[in-house]
Amino acid sequence: QVQLAESGGGSVQPGGSLTLSCAASGSTFSIFRMGWYRQAPGKQREWVGSITDSGYIDYSDSVKGRFTVSRENAKNTVYLQMNSLKPEDTAVYFCYADITERYWGQGTQVSVSS
Repeated sequence: QVQLAESGGGSVQPGGSLTLSCAASGSTFSIFRMGWYRQAPGKQREWVGSITDSGYIDYSDSVKGRFTVSRENAKNTVYLQMNSLKPEDTAVYFCYADITERYWGQGTQVSVSS
C-alpha cells in the first residue's frame, strides 16, 4: 500500500510558475514510477509526465519544455515544476505511483487566469 499527498496548487496569472509536490508513504521501496495527470472541467484525465526509479523522464507534448518532473528519493517525493503557465493548464492535478497497481493522490487545484 502507498499513500500519496499532494501540495502546492493555487492560482497564478498566465506566464507564472507553480511547483507541485507529491509525498509518498507506505511501501515506497516498491515504487518504480511516479508521475502526474491532470483533469480540466468537463474533460478526460490527461497524462502530464512521469519519472521512473532509474531516472527516465517523459512528458506529454502539451507541457514539454514548460514543465519539469523531478524526484527526491530520500524524501519519497516527486515534484512538478510548471513554468510559462497558460489558462489551458487550469485543472486538478493528480500524482500517481506505480507498483503492481497504480495509486493516486487526492488531487490539487491549479488555476491560471488573469
